[in-house]
Amino acid sequence: MSALKKFAVSILSLFLFLSLSVFGYLFTLNRTALNPDFIVAELGKLDVAALVKDLVGSQIPPEAAFVAPVSDSTIKELEPRLKEQADTVIYAGYDYLLGKSQDLNATLSLEPLKTKLRDDLKTAISQSPPSQLAAMTPAAREQYFNQLYQQISAEIPSTFEISKRSLPSNVAVALEQARLWINYYQMAFWGLIVFMVLLVAGIVLIIREVRGSTRSLGSTFLAYGILEYAALVVIKYVALPQLAPTGSAGYLETWVAQLLRDFIAPLEMFSLGFIAAGIVMLIVSFVYRPATSSD
Repeated sequence: MSALKKFAVSILSLFLFLSLSVFGYLFTLNRTALNPDFIVAELGKLDVAALVKDLVGSQIPPEAAFVAPVSDSTIKELEPRLKEQADTVIYAGYDYLLGKSQDLNATLSLEPLKTKLRDDLKTAISQSPPSQLAAMTPAAREQYFNQLYQQISAEIPSTFEISKRSLPSNVAVALEQARLWINYYQMAFWGLIVFMVLLVAGIVLIIREVRGSTRSLGSTFLAYGILEYAALVVIKYVALPQLAPTGSAGYLETWVAQLLRDFIAPLEMFSLGFIAAGIVMLIVSFVYRPATSSD
């Protein structure tokens, strides 16, 4: 192969290496942050009952500590329903961001939670009143219950609506900008795939033989995969532990740490795939023997 062809292959291989480096992160975004299935799956790992318990528990006055077990039971019972509604909101939001829908309209109803909490709390007070309420008359207990429930439910909205009308103007503008940038991302994602295919085709057409083509492509794939995976090992075991929150609830710390690991998992598999592809192509370049014509 002439020096000019070697130079051309080197340039194309460099562009392919750089393109793979960029595409790996676009691929990761496509599989994680821009994938509603990923978000739903990660939120499914969150202890929603514990989270809602903390939010509701902060609204319970100290003198009404007996309410906590009741609210815990109510939240635990309604957790599947709350997760199902949250999933619906997430998918509706992503349909808007990804351009599948031109309008944003999703509502999460918390009225079943408030109704169930009210019924369970009233039953607990009437059937097994705590010591501080046992001496009260039924009418006094009813009045106490109404005041207590109003205090708790005032901090829990009946519905959680996400729509253009309900959002502040600056948030609505930010969402429109996000839609625009996601559109640019999608163009870059598919454009980069086409560009890399053309680079591979260019290398093959310049070399024009199996051993040289597989050796050149295999070296590029293997170099990218090894360097990317090495960087991920550093990120996974050095950087991510520093990003995990400290001082918050234990279940939140565990969840965030797992979320960060799951976020880089697609890139980890992507780099391992190119390591494997590079090794296979290099093996082919050494064992392949072109057919020879007989006189």
